[in-house]
Amino acid sequence: MKKHCCLFTVGDMCDVMSVGKSGYYHWLNRKESRRSIERRHLTTEIRAVFDKVKGRYGSPKIYQELKANGVLCSKQRVAKIMRSEGLRCVIRKKYRVCTTDSNHSHSISKNHLDRNFEQKLPSKAWVSDITYIPTDQGWLYLTTIMDLYDRKVIGWSLSENMTTTDTVAKAWKMAVINRQIKKGMIFHSDRGVQYSSIEFRELIEPYDIVQSMSRKGNCWDNAVAENFFKIIKSELVMHKQFYSFFQAKIAIVEFIEIWYNRKRRHSYLDYLSPVDFGIKYYKNVA
Repeated sequence: MKKHCCLFTVGDMCDVMSVGKSGYYHWLNRKESRRSIERRHLTTEIRAVFDKVKGRYGSPKIYQELKANGVLCSKQRVAKIMRSEGLRCVIRKKYRVCTTDSNHSHSISKNHLDRNFEQKLPSKAWVSDITYIPTDQGWLYLTTIMDLYDRKVIGWSLSENMTTTDTVAKAWKMAVINRQIKKGMIFHSDRGVQYSSIEFRELIEPYDIVQSMSRKGNCWDNAVAENFFKIIKSELVMHKQFYSFFQAKIAIVEFIEIWYNRKRRHSYLDYLSPVDFGIKYYKNVA
């Protein structure tokens, strides 16, 4: 087998490129600078975190993750490296979901929450909502209940219908197992028939809580619950095609219980996860 040889000498190529031979050899043998080594190592760390969180973090949360891992750097440097490496968090597309059936004859509760989304103690106010998840088998309905204190999803249900029994009732039963209710707690939702139904009101009556509902057609009155759906849609649902109810359920349970509650950093919680924020609270009161 013939060996190919170079037709041009280093000197010839340096002449063509108007580069001195000594300069070329100096470049060839030059050691990598300390800053270059640091940047290469930091880029590796950033990529590892970016892959670990499945591209769901932008530079502020990547920086917080690196900081927690003992990696020293600045927010600006992380952002700069991510831009140069083309590392962008998953695109948050706009969406509008309407699962609220307020065309019913049940009584409507007053808006007692009044957009007071900042709660200083657990079980002072819970919020709930329902959204849908598209699958090849049809719509899958997700109901969540969240404590405004730590933004943890404490109750949820996945159903193939929108009955009160299979949506808010199931989510409520999980929530009361996971977190103790305090007398006078506000439970806020939209005006949907599931929340205003006799079945649900009889279910919550023994707990001596205050039921609260958004104003008609005003999604901002339940903005935190709506925002969770924005997160799960943009970080999971819009990037997956679910072929079955089972496949969707597995992915959503993993997202809520493993990712959102235990790992996802929330800027509102000083970049802690809901579970870590709760641990911090219970340490302080112990």
